[in-house]
Amino acid sequence: MTAITAMDLTGFTEREAGVWTDERGLVLSVHFFDLVPDLPAPLDRPELLRPALARSVAAAGAGLIEASFGEVGSLPGVRQLVKVRRPDGHGQVFIGSWTVPRAACSAVVKVQAGEGAMTGLREAVVLDQVGPERYFTPHPYGPDITGGLPHHVADAEEWDARFPDHPLTHVRTTLARITPTVVLHEGFTSLPPFAPDTAPGASAPAGPPARRRWFRRGRSD
Repeated sequence: MTAITAMDLTGFTEREAGVWTDERGLVLSVHFFDLVPDLPAPLDRPELLRPALARSVAAAGAGLIEASFGEVGSLPGVRQLVKVRRPDGHGQVFIGSWTVPRAACSAVVKVQAGEGAMTGLREAVVLDQVGPERYFTPHPYGPDITGGLPHHVADAEEWDARFPDHPLTHVRTTLARITPTVVLHEGFTSLPPFAPDTAPGASAPAGPPARRRWFRRGRSD
């Protein structure tokens, strides 16, 4: 099934089926997973889902910047912003995604971008401005969440305007622009909803199935 049938692709060029890139190095992709969604809690229990997602992302060596809830094409979904280390260890890749779960499948739209030759500028400027005592903070979804990439204030949306060319800013703003334009196939929207009794335990991995890579190789790799 092609769950996502249309969205605003202004500025993007198709590389292959379901994958587009733009001149800034962003990679936009859409996915359909014909599996029971592996979200670790139902969408109507954010107090359970957010901490479970954060722990799962941390266990994978990455960091959950934020998770929020809303609608994509009239269906409920969860948005995640995640940061991962680049494979070569130089800098980070930022991934923004919406997962729209149904009872036995899910649709995902994902935007990602990686740091270039210059890394850490945003973090260094914010650290200098707020001071080290305010820079690193406990994870907002649970003070017991440890491991992976640390949580810090430089990833907050309030700094995006200060760093308009940073990959995290590009990912956040591009996903926000595209989301209201997503059109879902009526065959997908008519499927039974993702219900609490279909949710695996909290130890299940977050986002797309674990057999998928955290990020797609491309210009942001």
